[in-house]
Amino acid sequence: MYQTSKDIRLIICNIPDKKTFIKIKNILFKKKMISCIKIINKVTSFYIWKNKIKKNIEIKMIFKTFSYFKKKVIKIIKKIHPYEIPEILVFKIHKINQEYLNWMNKTIEVK
Repeated sequence: MYQTSKDIRLIICNIPDKKTFIKIKNILFKKKMISCIKIINKVTSFYIWKNKIKKNIEIKMIFKTFSYFKKKVIKIIKKIHPYEIPEILVFKIHKINQEYLNWMNKTIEVK
């Protein structure tokens, strides 16, 4: 089933380590739920946790997928993610170049 630009989602999530990244990456690619993952190493995160300011060095993951897989991708991230409350952000894409969209449609298996 061909997806359009309005179906594209970016899912962003920070993780603590490479081991978590590899687990998530392998499952999502194996299931053909994503076309791409970008990682940004050594992201410094500051946040309030249990009334204290915390600081962590993390890896930021950016997944490209279709809305069809959004809930499934989030479920897999939550299952593997070691944090009690992982940050998972989803962005709807409004426009993308046609060539990239065609490539995504070839790499992700929407049934």
